[in-house]
Amino acid sequence: MADGRTTVDLWVDPICPWAWRAARWLLEVERVRGVTVRFRLMSLSVLNQGRENLDMRYRLLLNRGWGPARVCAVAEAKDALRPLYLAMAGRIHENRAGLGDPMLRAALTAADLPADWAASATDDTLDEVLRAAHDQVTALVGDELGTPVIHVAGLPAFFGPVVVEAPTGDAAGRLWDGALLVAGTPGFFEIKRSREAGTR
Repeated sequence: MADGRTTVDLWVDPICPWAWRAARWLLEVERVRGVTVRFRLMSLSVLNQGRENLDMRYRLLLNRGWGPARVCAVAEAKDALRPLYLAMAGRIHENRAGLGDPMLRAALTAADLPADWAASATDDTLDEVLRAAHDQVTALVGDELGTPVIHVAGLPAFFGPVVVEAPTGDAAGRLWDGALLVAGTPGFFEIKRSREAGTR
């Protein structure tokens, strides 16, 4: 960027708690490293469409996830995804506000965006936009992904990191440094442990 800061693309779905934690982490990274986060949209509903053997609760979440993703698609087209995503995901994951029209309108109002964009939640013509975004991110990462996905120019994009708690301050910066180191290592593709192990 012209100001010397590095642009970090972060693909999110507002229904994903892991993307929300990654977003909060990267907002901290903005404070402690020379980066600017650019929010991008991908849809877990698109990603999982047609998949069998999904947990019933997760399937219900994905069915309801189309609406918030469609509204975010409208915001992204207007270069307003960042404020809407932050307002929406905060309500979903911190306030347990649900995914319906009241949450959508409250998030739009908080982001200083037109509340009537909430009507886009039922506009299935926007699903082609969501599928195009999905194709773009899978071209970078492959099919074995979810949210969050992160990309810095000159490095391979990657799914993750998935964190139980969003690091803050210097810890956020150290995780960022490590993520860049891993992403830039030729041939590296995975590091993983169970979520339970990470909380002990």
